[in-house]
Amino acid sequence: MSNRHHARCCLLLLNKSVTQRQEPKSTLLKLFFIWPTFRSHVIKSKEINTKHTFRHTHTQILTTHRCTHRHPHLPPLLFSLQNPLSLSKTLCFPQPLIPQTTKKRNAVFLLFYQHSSKSSQASLQKSIYLYKVKNIQICGMMKRPPHEDFSLKETKPHLGGGKTTGDKLTSTYDLVEQMQYLYVRVVKAKDLPAKDVTGSCDPYVEVRMGNYKGTTRHFEKNPKPEWNQVFAFSKDRIQASMLEVIVKDKDVLKDDFIGGVVFDLNEVPKRVPPDSPLAPQWYKLADRKGDKLKGELMLAVWWGTQADEAFPEAWHSDAATVSADGLANIRSKVYLSPKLWYLRVNVIEAQDLIPNDKTRFPEVYVKATLGNQILRTRVSSSKTINPLWNEDLMFVASEPFEEPLILSVEDRVGPNKEELLGRCGIPLQYVDRRLDHKMINSRWFNLEKHMMVEGEKKKEVKFASRIHMRICLEGGYHVLDESTHYSSDLRPTAKQLWKNSIGVLEVGILSANGLSPMKTKDGRATTDAYCVAKYGNKWVRTRTIVDSFTPKWNEQYTWEVFDPCTVITIGVFDNCHLQGGDNPGGARDSRIGKVRIRLSTLETDRVYTHSYPLLVLHPSGVKKMGEIHLAVRFTCSSLVNMMHMYSQPLLPKMHYVHPLTVSQLDSLRHQATQIVSMRLGRAEPPLRKEIVEYMLDVGSHMWSMRRSKANFLRIMSVLGGLIAMGKWFDQICSWKNPITTVLIHILFLILILYPELILPTVFLYMFLIGIWYYRWKPRNPPHMDTRLSCADNAHPDELDEEFDTFPTNRPPDVIRMRYDRIRSIAGRMQTVIGDLATQGERFQSLISWRDPRATSLFVIFCLLAAIVLYVTPFQVIAILMGFYVLRHPRFRRKLPSVPINFFRRLPARTDCML
Repeated sequence: MSNRHHARCCLLLLNKSVTQRQEPKSTLLKLFFIWPTFRSHVIKSKEINTKHTFRHTHTQILTTHRCTHRHPHLPPLLFSLQNPLSLSKTLCFPQPLIPQTTKKRNAVFLLFYQHSSKSSQASLQKSIYLYKVKNIQICGMMKRPPHEDFSLKETKPHLGGGKTTGDKLTSTYDLVEQMQYLYVRVVKAKDLPAKDVTGSCDPYVEVRMGNYKGTTRHFEKNPKPEWNQVFAFSKDRIQASMLEVIVKDKDVLKDDFIGGVVFDLNEVPKRVPPDSPLAPQWYKLADRKGDKLKGELMLAVWWGTQADEAFPEAWHSDAATVSADGLANIRSKVYLSPKLWYLRVNVIEAQDLIPNDKTRFPEVYVKATLGNQILRTRVSSSKTINPLWNEDLMFVASEPFEEPLILSVEDRVGPNKEELLGRCGIPLQYVDRRLDHKMINSRWFNLEKHMMVEGEKKKEVKFASRIHMRICLEGGYHVLDESTHYSSDLRPTAKQLWKNSIGVLEVGILSANGLSPMKTKDGRATTDAYCVAKYGNKWVRTRTIVDSFTPKWNEQYTWEVFDPCTVITIGVFDNCHLQGGDNPGGARDSRIGKVRIRLSTLETDRVYTHSYPLLVLHPSGVKKMGEIHLAVRFTCSSLVNMMHMYSQPLLPKMHYVHPLTVSQLDSLRHQATQIVSMRLGRAEPPLRKEIVEYMLDVGSHMWSMRRSKANFLRIMSVLGGLIAMGKWFDQICSWKNPITTVLIHILFLILILYPELILPTVFLYMFLIGIWYYRWKPRNPPHMDTRLSCADNAHPDELDEEFDTFPTNRPPDVIRMRYDRIRSIAGRMQTVIGDLATQGERFQSLISWRDPRATSLFVIFCLLAAIVLYVTPFQVIAILMGFYVLRHPRFRRKLPSVPINFFRRLPARTDCML
C-alpha cells in the first residue's frame, strides 16, 4: 500500500440497452492493459462521474489474445458483471496483471462492456457510452521490473559540497559528494614505561570512536615504536563525542594499559586540500582519571574529506570487520596496462640442415615460441636441406621483454612425431623497432641442438645450421586488447607517434543503490561492492564498501583523451577476497554489471549526473542488479584539434598500409588480453582475471542466437528509412495523393531541365533534415538497452546456449536439438544467398550467350538504345522515363513489366548445382 500511482481510466461501454427499465442479468467485461504489469490487485477511486457499480464475480485470463501493437504480450481479463447500473468506488482485479503506470502518470484501460443476452446483440453495435473515472489510485508492489526500470535516470546530487549551477560547479573537488571523515594519524611514541617482568614492553595503539575500534601493529620490546598509521572514521557513523587513543602493552593473557589521550570532537580542526598536511604533535599520556603518566605519543587529528592524501591508505571504520590480511584487497588503486608491441617474425629460409635420416626428403617447418604463444610455419614446399618459407609470424610482446623468442626448426618424420634439427633463442631487448613500413635488415642466426640465447657467451663453432629471418617490434600498430566497438585507446605503441591530447575526461563514481545480494555471510545476505573503470591504459579500482546494498564511494578520477570516438567502461563487482589469501576456496569476484559511455556522445564542459542501470544476463534471463550513480565531464582543450580528429583514420597508419588479416587480429587480441590479465593479476591488490576479461568483453564473439536476432533487427531498423522511402515513392506512383504526385512531377521537371540543381538540392535537403531533428537531440548519454539487445524476451534455451562453454558440455540430446536449429537457420540463409547469386548470374548471362536468343535480343536492344540515346537529348529521355514511372494507375497493368519478365527468364548456374 506504500507505492501509489495516480492514473486515469476510460470506460467504453458498448450497450445502448442499459437503462433503468431494462437491467441485464449478466455482462461480460474485457479489460485491455496498455502498460506493463503490476502486482497489486486493488484499484480505488476517489471521484466517479456515474452511478454504475461493477461487481466482480468471475475472472479468466486469455493468454493467446494480443491487445495492442505496442504491448503485444499483455493479455486481457474477462469480468462478469451483475449490475451495470451503478458504479461502486472499488474495483477489485486479480493479482497477476494490474498495470504499472510510467513516468507520464497516466495509465489507460479500455473496458469493453458486452451484453451476454443474444436478444440484445443488435443493440450492442448501435451506440457507445463513454464514462470517465478520475483520480484512480493503484496500490501495491510490482511483480516484475517494467521496461522503464531499465532506463537512464537523471539526478541532481550536491557535488563538491555545493549544488550544480547550470554546467558549472561551485567547488574544487567537484564531481563527487563530499564525505566527512575524522582522521587520526598515529606516528610514534617515546619514553614508554616497562610493563613486563623483563623490563620491556610490546606496545601498540588502540583508537576508539564509539563502537568502532582500530589497532596498530605491535612492536616487541621497543619503548620507542614508530607506526605512522592513519585511521579514518566516517562522520555519518560516528555516535560519540569523544575520541580515545590508548597505548597498550601486548601480553599473553590480558593486554596492559599504558596510557591514553582523549580528544573532544568539537575541538578537532578541519583541513581540506590543497591545505598542507596537519603537523603531528606530542601528547602526554594520561590514565583513565586524567592524571599524567610517563610516556608521550605523537598524533595528528583532523576533520577531512575523501580528497585527503591519507584517505587511500587509511584504515576505514567501514571495514572494521575485515581481517588484516584482507585489508589490501579493499583499498582503492590505480593500475597501468603493460605496454604491448606486435612482434613480427619473417622466417625466410634455412641452410645446411642436418636431418638424422638422410634417405628421405625432410618436411621442415619452424616453430616459434614466445611465453605461452606458439606459432608454426607451413611445411616448406622445397623438401631439401635448404628450405624456403618467407612467412610472417605475429606475436604480442610486453615490456620489459622478460621472455626470449625461441625458434625451433623441426622435421616432421611421421604423424604426431617431430625431430628437432636446431634451435635458437633471441632476447627481444636487441630486436629492431620500426615505426613505419620501411624494410628491416635481415639476419642469419646459428641453430644449435641445445637451447642457446642469442647474445650469451658461447663457444666459437666452425660449422652450424643457420636460419635467415627478419625480426622487428612494430611500433606503428595499435595492439588491440579490446573489442573494436568499445575501444578506449587507438594510439600506436610507439610514443613518438602520439599526438597531443585533445581534452580531459573526469568521472565521479558516486554511489550505487538497490544492489542485489551476491552471497551469504553468517546466515544473512550481503554484498561487498567495488567499481573498476578502464579507459586507455589506465585502470582504476575504488575501495570496497563492506556489507552494503547502497554503497557510497564518491571517488573522482581523471584521464587524458586523445580521441573522442572512444569508450570508457565502468564495472561493478562483489569482492569475495575479504579474508585475504591468494584465492580462498577458489572464490571469484562476481560481476554486478557494467556501463559504457562513448565520449563522442557527450557535450563538452557539461556535467552529466545520471543513475545507470546495472544489467547482467543470466541463463534465466536479464536481471537488474541495481543502479550506479555517476558524474561525468568531458573537457575539450582544443576544439579545432578535436574536430580535426574526425577527418583522421580511426586506427594508426600501419593498419592500412600493411594490414593484418582478420584471423591474425583475433588471435593477437586473445593473446593481448591474456597478457594484460596476467600482468594485472600480479599487482597488489590484484585485478583478477575474471574482472579483466569482463571489462575487455572477452567472449563477445561467441555464437549467440540472441545477438543474431538483435543484429538482424538492427539491420532492419537501418533499412527502415529506405523501406519507408520506397513505400512513399510507391504511393507517389500510385497517385494516392494527386497533389503530392503533381508536385513531384514539377520538381522532377525542374531537376531535369536544370541538372546543376540536383546536388545542391540533395545537400540542402539533408541540411534541413539535420536542423529539423536538432529539436530532438539526445540530452542523455546512451545506456544498455534490453529491448535492442533482445534480452527481455530471449528464450531460456537460447540463453543457456549463449552461456555454454567452448567446447560444449551439454547433454547429447540438447546438442542435437541446437544443431538442428542452427541447420534450419543456416538453411534459410543458404536460400537467401542462393537467390542473390542467381540474380547476379542472370546479369552475367546477358552477354555470355548461354541463352543465345536472350543474348541476341539484349545485344540488339543495346544497339538500338545507343542510337536513340545518341540522337535524342538526354533531358528528353529522362523526362519520358520519369513520366513513364510516375504514370497514373489507369495506364498500369498488374502484370510484371517486360524487362522484369525478360530478366527472370535468363539462365543461371542453378542448373549445374547438385
